[in-house]
Formats: sequence, structure tokens, C-alpha cells
Amino acid sequence: MKEKQMPKYLQLKQEILTWLHTGRLKPNDQMPSENEIAEQFQMSRQTVRQTFGELEQEGWLYRMQGKGTFVSTPQTQKSRDVQTIGILTTYISDYIFPHIVRGAESALRARGYRLVLSSTDNDKDKEKESLAMMLSQPLSGLIIEPTKSAEGNPNLNYYLSLDYQHIPYLMINERYPEMNCPSLVVDDEEGGFKAAQHLIELGHRKIAGFFKTDDLQGVNRLKGFIRAHHHYQVPLLPELVIHYTTEEKRQKPYEHALSLLGHEDERPTAFVCYNDELAVHLLEAVRTLGLQVPQDVSLVGFDDSSLAMATEVKLTTLSHPKTELGTDAAELLIDMIENKRVTGRETGKTYKPELVVRESTIRLF
Repeated sequence: MKEKQMPKYLQLKQEILTWLHTGRLKPNDQMPSENEIAEQFQMSRQTVRQTFGELEQEGWLYRMQGKGTFVSTPQTQKSRDVQTIGILTTYISDYIFPHIVRGAESALRARGYRLVLSSTDNDKDKEKESLAMMLSQPLSGLIIEPTKSAEGNPNLNYYLSLDYQHIPYLMINERYPEMNCPSLVVDDEEGGFKAAQHLIELGHRKIAGFFKTDDLQGVNRLKGFIRAHHHYQVPLLPELVIHYTTEEKRQKPYEHALSLLGHEDERPTAFVCYNDELAVHLLEAVRTLGLQVPQDVSLVGFDDSSLAMATEVKLTTLSHPKTELGTDAAELLIDMIENKRVTGRETGKTYKPELVVRESTIRLF
């Protein structure tokens, strides 16, 4: 089915907003005339007039009688509505994200702010679209979860635009390394260490680790997993470390788990999983081969999500603050907007994950 094309005036609007966000056009610069833009983009003057009208109504442009159309100042743009905060996450409706959003929304409502939500589905192009959409709104501040944070920041110009327009923002769960903004993160490396440490102390010596490495959370959890093996001088076979991307998360870890467990004499006795979602998925791989958790394979997840309690085998896992993180992020951002504290990288917060021991891990005799 052919995808419906965006109307021409919206295409033009997005292009002009990109000029503003990237600094190609600066505050009080004069816009090209309607005729010039119509000719440049092969559009009718009516289409250009419609686009200018919307941007003027939203506060991005202003018109001076007899002189033309000009770019508004950031202060004028910001004053359109000082009560709006955006939240941009990789996902909204599943896993731990509703808890994060709920915590933020509750804090925002209590302080008189409204919320605009968008998600990227962990896709860089969708992150670009979401940022463009957010920047076209009357926005006072932004809470951002980076998309595939281990794969760079191709949308850097939008983040620089936030700085340029003096729109406060912070990042949750991770931060793009080049951005000098506060971040609220879990100590993922410590979590990966504690997961492996728990199994090593239970006598496990062949522990497989499954980590999603297109985000820095997974990279850091893997780092902690490796550090625990070094600390306790437990050899780590290369084939017991499985890394995968977002696009591979349904198949690659599952297939590797089946392969590892299929060799009875050499099978690992435990799995450390990137998160609870993967742990539940790999639990099915264990059962497919007629094996049991924890009798044949111990299993550790991460995030202490609702999934950890969703199966008959309750997961040992690492905690994630979820609702608290959302609340703290909203409170910090409001303080930034209202100039109640000086902010920078150092004003964020790191949460220490705690091991939550349940039924999915067992001591080896």
C-alpha cells in the first residue's frame, strides 16, 4: 500500500522550521518573499501563504506592514505558551515507559504544566520527526530519552536548536555524550556487575550474557557483566556473550539461547538478560527444549518490571526507579524553566540498582 504523501504546505512548513532550528535563519531575519519561495519549491503562492499564516499564528514568524515577514525571537516563541512540556521516549505504551510517563505527568499536573508526548520506536528518523514536531509546538521544556544512544547523534542540530532557543531540556535513562545537559540514569554498569556477581556467588561458572548494544544502557550492563567475571577471576568464553540490536531483539537472542542450551555437556548454567522482557522471552526458549528455570538454567533480568512477576517463575532482577525517575525528571525540568537552580551535566541524578532475588536463580551444588 502506497504511503500517503504529506500535504505540500506541511512539507514547506517542516522545511522552514528546519531553517529556524539549525540557525540558517536567525531571529529578526527577513524571510524570502512568497514569490521567491513559491518559485524555489515549485508551489503556488496560496500554498506558501497558508504555510506563512500557520507559522505566524504559532509565533515563529511575524509580519510588518509594507516590509515583509520576519523570524520571531526565541523569547517571543517561548511566550506562546509557558505551560507546555514535551516528553520524547523510545516507547510510550509498553514495558516500563508508562510508569515513567505517569510519574512525570503527575508532577507536571501538580505544578500547572501540560504534557505533550511522542515516541521514536527507537528509530533515528522518527526521533528527527518527533523533535521537529516538538519544536513546532509552544514548548517550555523537554524530557528526552535518547534513541539508540550508542550509535551517535545524527539529529544533533535539533538539540543545538534547543540550546539556541534557550529551551531547557534533560535526558533520561542515558545521555548523548556530547550534550551538556542534566541526565537521570540508572547505574547500568553496576547493575550488570551485580547480576553476574549474584550468579557467581551461587556457584555458576558458565554464565551467558545477552545485551542490546545499540543503546548505552546495554553497553554499560555488558561492561559490568564482564567486570564481574574479571573481579572474581571467572573465565568468560566469547561465545557466551551475545549482543544484538533493536531490530534483532525477537530472533537473535532466542536463536542463540536455543543453540547454547542444545549442547548438553557444554550448556551454560545461567543467563543474564538485558531486561525482563528478554528474560521472559528466553524463558520460552528454555521450555522449548524441555528444560526448567531455575533447575536447569538460572535467569536474571533487569528493570524489575511487571513482567518479572507475570510468569509462574518469578524473576530475579535488578531494580529500576521508573515512576520516581519520571517524577524527578519533571521536577528538575520545572526548576530549570523557573530558574530555581543552576543546571549542567553535574546536576543530574544516578540511581543505584538493587538486586531483587526471586525464584529464577538457584545455587549450584
